[in-house]
Amino acid sequence: MKFSVFSVCLPEYDVPGTIQVMKDMGYDGIEWRVSEPCPAEKPEDYTYEWRYWTFNKSAVDVATIDKEAANIKAMCDRAGLPICNLATYLGVDQEEEIERVLYAAKIMECPSIRLDPPTYDETENYTVLFNRTKAKVMELEKLAAKYGVAINFETHMGNIIPSASAAYRLVCDCDPRYVGVLFDPGNMVHEGFENYRLGIELLGKHLSHVHVKNGVWKMTEKTEAGVEKYAPTWAQFWKGYADLGKLIQVLRDVGYEGFISVEDFTNDEDTVTKLKNNLAYLKTL
Repeated sequence: MKFSVFSVCLPEYDVPGTIQVMKDMGYDGIEWRVSEPCPAEKPEDYTYEWRYWTFNKSAVDVATIDKEAANIKAMCDRAGLPICNLATYLGVDQEEEIERVLYAAKIMECPSIRLDPPTYDETENYTVLFNRTKAKVMELEKLAAKYGVAINFETHMGNIIPSASAAYRLVCDCDPRYVGVLFDPGNMVHEGFENYRLGIELLGKHLSHVHVKNGVWKMTEKTEAGVEKYAPTWAQFWKGYADLGKLIQVLRDVGYEGFISVEDFTNDEDTVTKLKNNLAYLKTL
């Protein structure tokens, strides 16, 4: 197993700065956030807690990634950091943009890219939405095979595959060389929790990449009637409900040899201290 960082976790650093910080910390690789570019100035809704989403400099522009790919790869090569995944926010219908990222991934010698499955907002029948998406995924498999790069779908709260079982249903009829699942136990604290071994054994060869973060449920309200309401929030790796030690043991047991990528949205420590402590903790596991 190798450890990387999803660059979304380094919002105050640009691409060269991210590479330098990553090299200094001793991680084995890097996963790039691929999105629209950061605005030139901090937006009015900027907050320190939401800097990952409102003012994140550590991203590759999805519109120009094909032109930047060779240079980014060269910078990462000089730092000894293989690129393990390109995490986009593209939907399954954005075929032109998807092909651009697949092309860039091939240049970068990056094995996979992430796409977003549709959200589930209860406005459309789940089965209808799922089946339409699965048909599109099977079309995208051909595009992935053209470039020899896998397309991953992440277990994520709020979308149509919050659990490993749901994700498996989406990808099971595709070649695991070209369509896989990004397993995220931190997201599954919010929604979709299943026994890790069950989920990982079910995914089998479709397990393509792993994110690690953690979360807890906290009471947000108590009504006059005494009803307690809870909501999930992010937590440090060693304080949350996700059992990262169990996760790593299961991954070892099934012979997983890919990357475990840090995706930490907590704000208890500065970025560098947090990522150093995350790597040290993961190594103890």
